Amino acid sequence: MATTSQPLRGKTTCKKIFWAVFPHACFILSLVIYAFLGALMFSHIESTREVTDSEEYRTFLQNLTYLARKLSDNVTENENFKDDIRELFNTADPVWFINPEERWSFFGSLFFCCTVFTTVGYGNTYPVTWTGKYLCMLYALFGIPLMFLVLTDMGDILATVLSKSYNEFRKLQSKILASKLCSGSTCSKRNELKCRAQSKIVINEPLTIMEVLRSQSGMKQRPDKYRNAELFEMLIARENENTQPARNKSMERWSSCPELAREKTVSRVIRNFDKIGKELEKLDVPIVLMVLVIFVYISCAAAILPNWEKNMDFQEAFYFCFITLTTIGFGDTKLEHPKFFLFFSLYIIIGMEIVFIAFKLGQDRLIVLYKKVISFCAEKNMPSKKIYPK
Repeated sequence: MATTSQPLRGKTTCKKIFWAVFPHACFILSLVIYAFLGALMFSHIESTREVTDSEEYRTFLQNLTYLARKLSDNVTENENFKDDIRELFNTADPVWFINPEERWSFFGSLFFCCTVFTTVGYGNTYPVTWTGKYLCMLYALFGIPLMFLVLTDMGDILATVLSKSYNEFRKLQSKILASKLCSGSTCSKRNELKCRAQSKIVINEPLTIMEVLRSQSGMKQRPDKYRNAELFEMLIARENENTQPARNKSMERWSSCPELAREKTVSRVIRNFDKIGKELEKLDVPIVLMVLVIFVYISCAAAILPNWEKNMDFQEAFYFCFITLTTIGFGDTKLEHPKFFLFFSLYIIIGMEIVFIAFKLGQDRLIVLYKKVISFCAEKNMPSKKIYPK
């Protein structure tokens, strides 16, 4: 029986772990599939578009040719050349200088999809065709809620990890402070008292029926009909407690009716979906600690990113990571190798979750502050009680 019960226990624990991880894996897998499908779609639409010379592009080339011919060796005549060329290039469309096949490769399209549903939107890559623009709006309509759902779900996991780590740190800190404040003699005395108190603890075994009958000596003085009724009730209650075996509900349901066990598993998974966002609401970590975590997190990426982005130093990379994780995405700092940065996508998602948690904590602190200010103003505006003489 022991050999057969161990594999069954292993199977049940594996099933419990699977159904506990299933909601989180489902969200992440859905987002990955959604990003890959979007990359295939935009790569097919935008990379195969026809490059036509518009009237604006021809006018731009004519003006550029005119300025180039006007340029001479005389320095005094070329004083306004920089201003003229700057004004001319301000009217230029960046699409004129982009090869669609290079910009809208699979990895480039995947990078574009990540910037869409993360709401970063750098602005250096955008759809040109009207079909791509319409599909981009439809893609963002479903992708942004899915991304926020993943952020909330993964935020619960990070919130649980942060809460437990912070609580363990506080416990360790309190133990260290207690050991410092406590002297050796007093601590030893307290430990001896604790040991004595623990040694006095006696675990009573459940009484048998005969012991129950013997303990009811006071009942002999009462009338027989009352005494017999109470003894009968006590005997039934005692028998029910001792003879009722501990039933394995999961084994019973699997052996008798597997549909019930399947129904219980489904309801457990549905409850896991309903708990999304609950751990994040219960998070109570100092906001200063979260700011420190964000600073360290961005600093690590800012130290690694200049290795493949040669136009960035530490400060520029730090600024770029902060603008990305906060989903601002100005587009003033651009990437030369988005293909390499796609391997950094996990860093972006986790970083957005950390920033999201920090924003949530800041929001809670602001609400508490507003409540205090409103209650303070309400107390100030309350009319003072006038005491009239009797």
